[in-house]
Amino acid sequence: GVARLVDEALRAGVSLAICSTSNERAVKRLVEVMLGSERMKAFAAILAGDIVKKKKPDPEIYLLARDRLGLDPRECVVVEDSRSGLLAARAAGMWCIVTTSTYTKGEDFSEADGVYPELGDPPNVLVRIQDLMNIGGRRG
Repeated sequence: GVARLVDEALRAGVSLAICSTSNERAVKRLVEVMLGSERMKAFAAILAGDIVKKKKPDPEIYLLARDRLGLDPRECVVVEDSRSGLLAARAAGMWCIVTTSTYTKGEDFSEADGVYPELGDPPNVLVRIQDLMNIGGRRG
């Protein structure tokens, strides 16, 4: 569901960034292989762990993304797959949903705004861009 969600976000005019703890070369290669070069060009920022001093759960990479995109943290919704990423997003003052993996499904995600086994593709779409844009309204 990641490619579908990226396409929905682009159609809705949502700014996108990738914030990973991996090194820049690995992140860019993964994005290009998984999403294609055209989608990769659409990201406002691709930030990797080798450009920050502290890794997740420290919020440094999310604060950098916020600054690069010129957004208020309450305008940012992070999609994470680990507790350390969730804690980093929360420490940055951002909303966060989690998609679990076989490696992280047993972690505590109680601070998340939503926890999903996947984002989903048709006909089993679990998360749409509109859902993410509305998260702030649900939390009040």
